[in-house]
Amino acid sequence: MKTLSIIGSTGSIGRNCLHVIEEFPHDFRVAGLAAGRNTALLAEQIEQFRPQVVSLADGAAAEALSQRLQCIPSIRRPRIVTGVDGLTEVATHPEAELVVSAIVGIHGLVPTFAAIDCGKAIALANKEIMVVAGELLTATAKRNQVDILPVDSEHNAIHQCLRAGKRDEVRQVILTASGGPFRSFSPAMMKDVTPAMALNHPTWNMGRRITIDSATMMNKGFEVLEAKWLFDLPVDKISVLIHPQSTVHSMVEYRDGSIIAQMGVTDMRHPIQYALTYPERVASARACLDFRAVQKLEFMQPDLNQFPCLELAYQAARKLGAQPCALNAADEVAVEHFLSGSIQFLFIPEIVRRMLDISQSQSNFSTVPELLQYDRAVRKETRRLIERDYL
Repeated sequence: MKTLSIIGSTGSIGRNCLHVIEEFPHDFRVAGLAAGRNTALLAEQIEQFRPQVVSLADGAAAEALSQRLQCIPSIRRPRIVTGVDGLTEVATHPEAELVVSAIVGIHGLVPTFAAIDCGKAIALANKEIMVVAGELLTATAKRNQVDILPVDSEHNAIHQCLRAGKRDEVRQVILTASGGPFRSFSPAMMKDVTPAMALNHPTWNMGRRITIDSATMMNKGFEVLEAKWLFDLPVDKISVLIHPQSTVHSMVEYRDGSIIAQMGVTDMRHPIQYALTYPERVASARACLDFRAVQKLEFMQPDLNQFPCLELAYQAARKLGAQPCALNAADEVAVEHFLSGSIQFLFIPEIVRRMLDISQSQSNFSTVPELLQYDRAVRKETRRLIERDYL
């Protein structure tokens, strides 16, 4: 039986992860859960999975959870902790063998880094921390002989495809992208995009920020950076193709011309199960891909004039230093303003580009606190830029 901690248990990935655990009650147990402020759902998860420790955003949420748990007299009350220290306690629980890092945003960096430093294997669903701190995280994982297993469907697919050959035999990896809701839009049509339009993803049901990043294809740019660090690849060996059907989740081309593709239905429980059970494959009763229903598979080159965020991410991946951190921080702030209706959709890449220009002179980061300090500075400067020039 494998023991897990999940940071981000009430989010989409966390809930799906617990669905997988529910399917295999004799294979997994839960040591710790971390959430934000969704105390109602967390109380249900505690009642079912009986963790020893749970973490919440702050004291108010912790008090609300305590009151909810009083209404469940049969429950064994877990230790309740809060804030970054609480997240770290869940992530470093001594019984946890695998930590699912599914908390949204850079807030997951400190607990994930701490888990790796303690020798915990990581099932990584938080792409931002690999974008901004990939070098630090992978170096620490290598030093502690820790596996970082990608949960994101594209990188999970690449991980599977790479089992077919040796790393020095790889010619390129090919990340597939749905193209989001605007793959057929011209740049002129992008001017009239609203938050409601951008949140209407044609394939996946995701959180608000990642859905907007999918619409701009910044999300795919982040995945280029992820792939670089996860699989130790140069940027020129990572390409992107738009694949509207989202049936082929990604591919690896080997030097002999063979291309290995990982295919499946659009159900995040499949890559989650792969990460949780690795290196074994365990039988599942969930629906699989029915090739009789696959009418066509299309692939096309993304237009970088239509999706400039993808090109900006490639530039950051080539330059490194502070560029990936600035890329993520500026994008998150710009997306927040777009979702609030205060800036246009097309201003997102323009704002990110200007912040990347400012960050040109910054060097690499040697510690997590140094990186987080720079992240805060970029967010502050991005808000100042938007208030000055776009509101």
